[in-house]
Amino acid sequence: MQRWRSVRTVGAAGLVGVVVTFVGWWRLGPVAARTVWAEDGGVFWRDRAADGPLDLLEPYAGYLHLVPRLLVDVAWVFPVAHYAVVLSLGSCLVVGGAAALVSVLARDVVHPWPLRALLAAVPALLPLAPVEIAGNAANLHWYLLALAPWVFAYRPRRWWSAVGLAAVTAAVTLTEPQTALFLPLLLLAWVPDGPVGERRVGLRPLPVTVVAVLGVAAQVAVSAVTPRRLDPGVASWRDVVAGWFLQPFGGLLHARVGEVVRAVLDHGWAVVLVPAAAVGVLLVAAVAVGPWRARVLVVALTVGSVVVWAGALWVNGADRPWSGPAPGMVDAPPLRYGAASGLLLLSAIATAAGVLITWGGARRPVTTRPGGAVRLTGTALGWCAVAVVVGSAVAGTAPVALDHEPQPSRRADGPEWAPQVARAAASCRADPALASVRVETAPWGTRIDCARLR
Repeated sequence: MQRWRSVRTVGAAGLVGVVVTFVGWWRLGPVAARTVWAEDGGVFWRDRAADGPLDLLEPYAGYLHLVPRLLVDVAWVFPVAHYAVVLSLGSCLVVGGAAALVSVLARDVVHPWPLRALLAAVPALLPLAPVEIAGNAANLHWYLLALAPWVFAYRPRRWWSAVGLAAVTAAVTLTEPQTALFLPLLLLAWVPDGPVGERRVGLRPLPVTVVAVLGVAAQVAVSAVTPRRLDPGVASWRDVVAGWFLQPFGGLLHARVGEVVRAVLDHGWAVVLVPAAAVGVLLVAAVAVGPWRARVLVVALTVGSVVVWAGALWVNGADRPWSGPAPGMVDAPPLRYGAASGLLLLSAIATAAGVLITWGGARRPVTTRPGGAVRLTGTALGWCAVAVVVGSAVAGTAPVALDHEPQPSRRADGPEWAPQVARAAASCRADPALASVRVETAPWGTRIDCARLR
């Protein structure tokens, strides 16, 4: 029976991973999937060309990027013309793998497997994901940040799973320094709960704990030695808070965040604050009635959403007059930090849905059993949270049904990589003295050595 349960768990996780990979790839669109984005054709390409696979722990922008550089190494094995497609598909596969892990790691918090699958699918369903952060190695760190809370909080049942999870922890922490925000969740893995027979924790959480601390320490050390050039913003706390409602939260309501700004300009802040208050009720209800482990995770994901948004605005100087939006902001594209923050927020809502529905339908002793109306209310709130997640997914993936187009990918207009490589190869063959050829990427460009193209 135990073996069959394990096989079923692995099979369900694999199915979730495949679906998330497919949806993520489909939402990119053919042109974006064939276009190299930013650092993928910039620093990652140049470092791989100069240093070979020894560039894995090469700092960039003040921190390490282990997983993106590993993915670039994989793409390097293929012909140059396939570089864009391999990176896009590989990035979607990494996100699918992370989703499969969440579907397993969240089982102590979200018990019904369909709700756990919905939680795991959040990265593929996020409306703002294809705009910039999906399908490229440069932004994989945001998805690993969303995976970190579940990795840190999970209590391994076997030593082999503890070691495997430690390897995942190394990949996560050596890619995203902001995982330090969730280090306190490591304590959850050490605190026993459940029936008496399952209360023994032992030392199985030790590998993940040690690797997580060392990984974050490595990021801190790298940041101290090769600090990132900061451009601190001057945004007031009002602009930070208002911006969170307009972009991370607003991006869950509408496929174009500019339309959220337009609605605020036309009808006032109530169009955003009322739905936000309703979502706040769902989150607070989950914290009020859920088990302590679930409460901590809902709070951590929600607070993490706000901290990631505020920190990104300050570090990168991406401040705008969010508290007093102007008509010109309607056409402004969303910030990638809004997608990252929204990813954590939507995960918190999906977690709250599982907590509330489980609480409303659980069987309890008569002395602790809530009344039928109370349990019905909890279940109803849980399904409202499910509706928020599903509605957000529809807002980003079903423009025909909603009569509006999603925010286009920043790679939607190319330039496509493979045709340029073909022309570059022809130029290299025509001129033996030519050392390299420039190829355009979005939004920059790179040079390819003719030695590779000949």
